[in-house]
Amino acid sequence: MPTMQRPDLAKHLPSFTPTGEGRQLQFREALREAMSEEMRRDDRIFLMGEEVAYYNGAYKISQGMLDEFGPRRIIDTPISENGFAGLAVGAAMYGLRPIIEFMSWSFSLVAADQLLNNVPKMLYMSGGQWGCPVVFRGNNGAGGQLGSTHSWTVEAMYANVPGLKIAIPSNPYDAKGLLKTAIVDDDPVFFMESERMLSDKGHVPAEEYYIPFGKAHLRRQGSDVTLVSFGRPVNFCIEAAGELAKEGIEADMLDMRTVRPLDIQSIAESVKKTGRIVVVDQCWPFASIASEVVTQVCEKAFDYLDHQPIRVNTEDVPTPYAKGLEAEYLPHKGKIVRAVKASLHRL
Repeated sequence: MPTMQRPDLAKHLPSFTPTGEGRQLQFREALREAMSEEMRRDDRIFLMGEEVAYYNGAYKISQGMLDEFGPRRIIDTPISENGFAGLAVGAAMYGLRPIIEFMSWSFSLVAADQLLNNVPKMLYMSGGQWGCPVVFRGNNGAGGQLGSTHSWTVEAMYANVPGLKIAIPSNPYDAKGLLKTAIVDDDPVFFMESERMLSDKGHVPAEEYYIPFGKAHLRRQGSDVTLVSFGRPVNFCIEAAGELAKEGIEADMLDMRTVRPLDIQSIAESVKKTGRIVVVDQCWPFASIASEVVTQVCEKAFDYLDHQPIRVNTEDVPTPYAKGLEAEYLPHKGKIVRAVKASLHRL
């Protein structure tokens, strides 16, 4: 099968912002465009998952891709994450570059051996002879009244494992740029989306661009408090920052984009300026990403803190089904505003 040379990412660093004017795409359209562009570049790349071909994916992300790339590269699977995740490991070791779509990251748990025991360790265990350049992507977190077993937020659990990368975009612009970087990366990447964001529209330039991993984006500047988040809760932080600004409280708002690697340097530099940090994370609080951020801030910027770090997580209970309970269970603007005011002793 013919291959294409990996693009020089340094030539395609983004010079745009998620809030720029111009072409507007839905989140799902940005994901589709990223996959299609890289599949045209490299014949080794294929997409596999439940309903990705003849039904255009459960969320219409792969709509039209079967017509362009054919059934050898857009492949429907049985309902067996254990099976097709294992197939991806073998295909990647053989030289292909799979993109595996999980209808939900909740379902990835039945493929835990492949995801945690094979994919991240293969390069190390083979002494660098071969790795597993697979992108596993799909919906993560509470999708809206799906119940406890279908609402897993898995990044804290998976981030504990060395040998993989985790990207979690908060808007269509980042979704495309991060996914293109994930597809050409030689390490396995877990790419986590949100069902509730797939219809969100945002600026996505027609020009080719890649977003580097491990580099946070400063979405808003301020001197009173540092807000840190990733994925869907970034939008709640932006709402909260706007509300706080009406009361004269200005926040640095950092969108991490990736949690493994984590741009702790940017977080520490912001804390040195503001003296306060609130970390907003849709994982459960115990052993969460927020917990890791707080720990590293205390290790690297403790002397600059004027108040203890504060975490805003989902509540430490199984995800409720009832609509009102689920909304209160998740991080939201009100919780973030209260946390920031607590750090400033303004409650």
